[in-house]
Order: sequence, then C-alpha cells, then structure tokens
Amino acid sequence: MKLDELSLLRYCSLAMTAAEEGRPYVVESDGLRSLHFDGFTVQSQMRLDDPAALAIDYTRTMMGFLLFNPEPCDIVMIGLGGGSLAKYCLRTLPRARFTAVEIDPDVIALRDAFGIPPDSERFRVVCADGATYVRERAHAPDVLLIDGFDRGGQPERLCSAGFYDDCHSLLADGGVLAVNLWSGDRRYGLYASRIRDSFEDRFVAVGAEEDSNRIAFACKGRGFPPRRSQLLERARKLTAHHPIGIMSTAQRIQGRLERRAHYRPDLWDEDGRRTRGA
Repeated sequence: MKLDELSLLRYCSLAMTAAEEGRPYVVESDGLRSLHFDGFTVQSQMRLDDPAALAIDYTRTMMGFLLFNPEPCDIVMIGLGGGSLAKYCLRTLPRARFTAVEIDPDVIALRDAFGIPPDSERFRVVCADGATYVRERAHAPDVLLIDGFDRGGQPERLCSAGFYDDCHSLLADGGVLAVNLWSGDRRYGLYASRIRDSFEDRFVAVGAEEDSNRIAFACKGRGFPPRRSQLLERARKLTAHHPIGIMSTAQRIQGRLERRAHYRPDLWDEDGRRTRGA
C-alpha cells in the first residue's frame, strides 16, 4: 500500500474519532478545506488558492447586508466556523472592526487551519455564548451576523423570540441583522416570524441561489424597505468591489418585497415609516 493511502486511512480514522467525540474536524479535497461536525454537513469551506474568498453560496448572500449599509464600521458575528465572512470583511471593508463570538473552543483552535488572522485592533475572536454576548450589549454594532450552528443544527438559544429581541436592542439605530437559516428546518417559519416581530416587520428573507439556506435581513429604525431605485443603485456600486453576486441578491430581495402580500410601496414614506394601511 502506498504511503499516501496509509496517510489517508490514518486521517480518516482521526476524523471518525473526532466526529464520535463530538469535536469539529477538517477535510481537504479538490482544492477546498472544509469544517465538519459530522460526515453529512459542511459547516464552513475555504478555497486553498484564495482563503478570503466566499466559497459557499449562503455566505455571499449574507453579504447582502451591504445593500442596507454599504459602509459599516462595527460588525459582530455570532458563530466563527472557518471564518469565511470574517476574512472577507477584513479584506474588503478596511474601515470596519469585526468581532467574532464562538462558543466552542475546539472551533477556535482550528483558526490557523483556516487562515483566520490573529487578534488585532480591527479583529478579535471572543470565546463566549453568543446569546449571552448579545444580551449583555457591550457595544452597539451597526451590523450583526448570526451564523451559529452546532452538531444538532441551530441552537434554541440563538433562535428564540427573546434572542431576536436582544439582537434588536444590541444594534445601533439603523443597524442591520443578517441571519443564516436552514429552510429544511420545520421551524423555519417560526424563526422567521420571530425575527419579523422583533424588528417590527422591517424584515425580508431570501434563498441562497445554490443551496437550501435562507438569509433573513432585518433593520432597526428607519430606512426600510429601501426604494427599488436605491437598492439597485447600491448593488451597481457595490459590484465593482464585491464580485459575489450582489446584484442577484438585490434582485431577489426586491422581488421578495414585491411579492409580500401585505407590502405596497405606498405604505412607507421616504424615511421608512409606515403610513396609511399600517
């Protein structure tokens, strides 16, 4: 048996042991490095030839928060994973500070494997429960990204009505929430309705183009929904610096807003306040 085959068998054995013990592990194949909790679901993925690229479609859709705030200064993400969104934001948003909150120290221990940079003035990783971090409101970011999954899926503490209320309280005025949800979860509708309630109906959810994730966007305060012309103009400007399908995301958001049974443009004034028919 060749040495590389022996190495592969040894690696597979280590991965199986990690999975059985409930620890995250890394798989490398076809130029991609992936984070797994089990053999069925990819939690995060990195291109070896471009570690800061967004390899999975739902992460590109989550960057749609730029359509609501093109120049964020302070971003908090609940759930580190392989750090795809953190690395992308650090590379493309040089004025933004980024805080990643991860509850699992075994995930954080893999940060070097995924090229996650060390802590600095602009970036830090906090080992903490995301729900507690949000509730304690240490600061008021203008963008909050929720991408927290464990071996059982989405933890209840990160999708309760109280948690989404805390997300609303945490954000600065005009802040944007982006939540990664799995549409195959039978409770997806419940989670979406909780976000909608917490953010006073300033909410829209769209599917990622290539997988079963749905991304919910919600905004605190005025400015939602953006006018069609404003949304598409922002997408055009962002495309030059963010070649990640941002125009397609904008079109899906606009289409979803127009399909909402209760949505009519004349229900909102220029400041994003409900008017007649509210």
